[in-house]
Amino acid sequence: MTITRTFILQYPKTITAVTLTGVGLFGLKKWMAGGVCRSTAGLDGKTILITGANTGIGKETAVDLARRGARIILACRDMDRADSAAEEVRKRSGNDNVVVKKLDLSSLKSVRQLAEDVLANEQRLDVLINNAGIMACPQWKTEDGFEMQFGVNHLGHFLLTNCLLDLLKKSTPSRIVNVSSLAHEKGQIYFDDINQEKSYRPWKSYAQSKLANVLFTKELAHRLRGTGVTTYSLHPGVIRTELGRYFMPTIPLWKRIVYKPFSFFIKSPTEGAQTTIYCAVEESLQNESGFYYSDCARKTAAPQGLDDEAAKRLWDLSAAMVGLTQSQ
Repeated sequence: MTITRTFILQYPKTITAVTLTGVGLFGLKKWMAGGVCRSTAGLDGKTILITGANTGIGKETAVDLARRGARIILACRDMDRADSAAEEVRKRSGNDNVVVKKLDLSSLKSVRQLAEDVLANEQRLDVLINNAGIMACPQWKTEDGFEMQFGVNHLGHFLLTNCLLDLLKKSTPSRIVNVSSLAHEKGQIYFDDINQEKSYRPWKSYAQSKLANVLFTKELAHRLRGTGVTTYSLHPGVIRTELGRYFMPTIPLWKRIVYKPFSFFIKSPTEGAQTTIYCAVEESLQNESGFYYSDCARKTAAPQGLDDEAAKRLWDLSAAMVGLTQSQ
C-alpha cells in the first residue's frame, strides 16, 4: 500500500496518462461494439428458424430469442455440434423449447427436405433468419455444381425462403432476416460468370454472395408487399467467430502477430448478434421492408444493392438455378 501511494505521489502525470489511455481504449472498444437492441418484445407463442445456429452470432441470436419465449429451430449441417448448441441455448435461456433440424445449404436436396419437415411439423413460422454462411473458401463446388459461396450464402437461402413462404404468410405478421455484410459494397453480380469459373478469387466471390443477400431482400420485399411478411438485410460487424477459418491460415504468421492486439476491438458474438436480433424483434420496423441495417439502425446500402433491375434479374437467374416452380 505504501509503495502504491508513493508511486502515485511521485508520478501523477504517468498515472493520469495511463488512466486516460485505459479509459480511451475501453471507450473505443464500446464504440466498436456498435448498437444494442433495446427492444423488450416478448415472443411467447412464436416460432423462429435460424440457419447455422450452432456457433457464432447464430447461437447468440438463438439464446436471446429463446429468452423472449420463442420456440427456436436450429437448422444446422453438423448435428453433433447442433445438439450441443441446443443444450447450451436451453441452459442459458431457461427455455426448453429448442429443437434441431438437419440443413446442408450446399445441397438443394437437403434444403427441400428441411422445408418439407418444417411444413409438415410446424404450425407456424414467425421469423426466418438466414444466418449461415461461408467466407473466402477455396474454389469449391456445392453438391449441385454451384460455386460454394454463392451456393451456400445465397442460393440455399433463396430456395429455403421460397419453400417456406406459405407458412410465413400464414403466420403474419412475420419476418425474413438475411445476414449480409459490409462486403456487399465491394461486390457485383457476375451474371455472365455467376459461378466464377473464368476468374475465381475468394473475396470477389464472397462479396458477390453478400450483395446477392441485399438484392434478394429488396426483390423479396417487392414481391411480398401487402402480405404481412417483411424482409431485412444487415451487416453484423467484424466479429470473433469461426467464419474466418478458411482465410486466416492464409495470412502470414507475422501479420497475425501484428494484428493480434487489434482483436481486442473486434465484436464478440453477442455484440455481433445485436442487429440480427433488432431486425427480428424491433417493433418500429413492422412497416419497413426491403432495407439494409447495421448497428441496429437503418443504413443505405451500396448503389449496386439498390438496383431494382439487377434484383429482379438475380431473382430470375436464382429461380432457374435451383429449379424453383410457381407452386413453391
